[in-house]
Amino acid sequence: MADTMDPANNQPPGYVPPKVWTWDTANGGQFANINRPVSGATHEKALPVGKHPLQLYSMGTPNGVKVTIMLEELLAAGHAGAEYDAWMISIGQGDQFGSGFVEINPNSKIPAMVDHSTNPPTRLFESGSMLFYLAEKFGAFLSTDHHKRAETMNWLMWQMGSAPFVGGGFGHFFAYAPFKIQYAIDRYAMETKRQLHVLDTQLARHEYVAGDEYTIADMAIWPWYGSIAREAYGAQEFLSVHEYQHLNRWVDLIGAREAVKRGRMVNRTFGSPESQLRERHDASDFDAVIAKA
Repeated sequence: MADTMDPANNQPPGYVPPKVWTWDTANGGQFANINRPVSGATHEKALPVGKHPLQLYSMGTPNGVKVTIMLEELLAAGHAGAEYDAWMISIGQGDQFGSGFVEINPNSKIPAMVDHSTNPPTRLFESGSMLFYLAEKFGAFLSTDHHKRAETMNWLMWQMGSAPFVGGGFGHFFAYAPFKIQYAIDRYAMETKRQLHVLDTQLARHEYVAGDEYTIADMAIWPWYGSIAREAYGAQEFLSVHEYQHLNRWVDLIGAREAVKRGRMVNRTFGSPESQLRERHDASDFDAVIAKA
């Protein structure tokens, strides 16, 4: 035990945590320029407001994709009131620290949304909160049956609590940290594979995550775990994602939905040009992207 606690074995060798932590801007890896230990706005910047009641300020990361999938699914189901404007928030440029964004989300994380159909307008932050709000507002993708509703909320909250281990944990140390730390990668790979097995076990018994109906739980979980199964971090072989037969069946099932395909494009800044719709203000915006392909 003494050997494992020897500072010479630490990374970097000799490192000992100080009594009081201080912020060093040189640390933080790829995202050091946008991370800081305090909250609040760094600059004044009002947010634009478009023509629809629902105004989304986001980026095409998994958390942002959850909400655009939900909005596109609502529109596909005939809920015209779900029309929305999706404005780009470039987190690499620090847009999330603008005063207008911070007013909506004091946590400075995407996505953030405002519903202008209420008086006064309703601010929304945290993607799970938005999915629940929209499901309640439109009476869709969240059953009113007691047990089905509870199961959907179980899995929605599971995703909200679990995904940080995948993105902030495994993804950070595997793909974004300035150097590779075996202990950290092994620790988070173990937890990521445990979560994949949790889903695979559930999906062996049910068509969808929360049962036999497509719900906001699927919309929350698919952008994270579908991405892990197909492209995220270039880690599919490392994590042996082919082992999860039932999860892979579900990933393909959800990914084939037209509304999911559209939602995945919104505020996207990577991938092929035909997969990117930087901002969305009308359904016809998708046609313009397809025409360029």
